[in-house]
Amino acid sequence: MSDQHRDGVRTIAVPGLDEHNREILERLPGGERHRFLPLLSIDELQYGDEIPVLDLLEKARSELDRAGPVDGVIGFWDFPVSTMVPLLCAHVGSPGPSLDAVLRCEHKYWSRLEQRAVIDEHPAFALVDPDRDTEPPADVPFPMWVKPVKSFSSDLALRVTDAAGFRDALAIIREGIGRVGEPFAELMALGDPPPEIAAHGGRVCVAEEAVEGRQLTLEGWVRDGELHVLGAVDTVNRADVPSQDRFVYPSSVPDTVVERMTSVTGRIVRRVGLDHTTLNVEFFWDPESDRLTVLEVNPRHSQSHAELFEHVDGAPNHLAMVRLALGEEPAMPHRQGHHAVAAKWFLRRLDDGVARRVPTAEEITEVQRSVPGTTVDVIVAEGDRLSELPDQDNYSYKIANIYVGGSDERELADRFRRCAELLPFTFDP
Repeated sequence: MSDQHRDGVRTIAVPGLDEHNREILERLPGGERHRFLPLLSIDELQYGDEIPVLDLLEKARSELDRAGPVDGVIGFWDFPVSTMVPLLCAHVGSPGPSLDAVLRCEHKYWSRLEQRAVIDEHPAFALVDPDRDTEPPADVPFPMWVKPVKSFSSDLALRVTDAAGFRDALAIIREGIGRVGEPFAELMALGDPPPEIAAHGGRVCVAEEAVEGRQLTLEGWVRDGELHVLGAVDTVNRADVPSQDRFVYPSSVPDTVVERMTSVTGRIVRRVGLDHTTLNVEFFWDPESDRLTVLEVNPRHSQSHAELFEHVDGAPNHLAMVRLALGEEPAMPHRQGHHAVAAKWFLRRLDDGVARRVPTAEEITEVQRSVPGTTVDVIVAEGDRLSELPDQDNYSYKIANIYVGGSDERELADRFRRCAELLPFTFDP
């Protein structure tokens, strides 16, 4: 037995562990019993020109072997982390989801086929080959979204309103689809996808009916086949561009809507065989028609929501992930936090530019001291050109994440506004 195990300390490997999430993990209840082992860096996992996923997988396994006894593997990032986690859990013999269950969620077209088998709450959709197709699918109405079957952070997800726009979107997607699509196909080959999925590889897209309404996310976990709901989060989009403005917890939709989301999620989870993992499912709900539609199924929780749950419930959703990885029941707190409502706000710039001045660590600390209930995470550095940064959408540029807790949404908005005014950014065009 290692000294760490003798002392009751459990080692948990975390692919792509960044400083912000390390701080969240280390203040978890019972955090003194955990050692979080960084596994690969987020830069090599997501931000390179290429993603050599099989080499990264082998490197991760070697790092695990050198680390000695490892009790669990967790991950809260999208591809390739989310797809590697089942393989790394199997490598160390810890609880985790199966690779095929994760693939059934992550492959956007395969996921839609699985959803269609058990629910009606999905948009019209069709498979599209950007290398061969020139006309939009007849059974998907405009406006539609065209997306690679695997991408992250809405990369290459394009909204089109006519046939010319469809062809333009495919031209853009063709240029960039291989960066994620090809390594995704390499990991798919380690699983057992049906022939009609495997035959297309990762260089294909799904066209989906553009659905209107309020965007919501149901967060929870699955253990021994049983779904447990942590809560529902509102996603509020900007009015000027189709970019996310903020996440707000708890959601303000009626409880009956959350109950329907829970029912739909349960049917999907059972269909795809997802187990021993956190998850989140994104929905649209149209208050006028009462239509509920699944947007996306993610076989991981959202690290973007961690501090929201911490503010309101008393512990971040990371806690459920850690306890599941160790084979424990999550037993999450509820409404035991210091705030009634919380939000993650995206501070954005609409125009491209080069950062000439960004807030210093001392200035960030002073802003957080001046505006209670806030945490500021600046995500640009001096000299960065915004259009060259990773993890950006196609319509605007994130420059900081601002986490806010408060008594109501008006107080959240006031605190965000004060932070935005106090943070000194300067950009050259």
